[in-house]
Amino acid sequence: MTSDTVSQPTAHGPVEIEWAGGLQFDSGRPGGPKARIDGDARTGPSPFDMLLGAVAACAATDVVQIMEKQRTPLQALRVRVEAQRVGGIPRRLASAVLHFELRGAGITQEKAARAVELSITKYCSVGSSLIADAPVTWTTTVNS
Repeated sequence: MTSDTVSQPTAHGPVEIEWAGGLQFDSGRPGGPKARIDGDARTGPSPFDMLLGAVAACAATDVVQIMEKQRTPLQALRVRVEAQRVGGIPRRLASAVLHFELRGAGITQEKAARAVELSITKYCSVGSSLIADAPVTWTTTVNS
């Protein structure tokens, strides 16, 4: 058993959504910036799109920090998420594959793959919140 499985939970600041009409909602922390979420995905990402985007952004944040610590800062980073949903209702996430594309001077496939692996398996709290019920896997590509 690791220390993080026995530690006490800590509070996260509240997040609010405000109905903007139709199936549109504005989401964010009180007094902070808002993101439009649209159940029809017309004026913003759908709730499910936001979930996938949250996993990708969480992992990407870690990758940027890990690469900086390796003294190989990125010039570009892109993550494409492919997901499967269960067939029944609720159509929850069944699995996701994150495809990372990294570009920067001195970045090797090995360093990039290690940064992505650490992010997903150790640091990304959003991905860790999903992995027990929905496997999250990844690929890594380094572009010159």
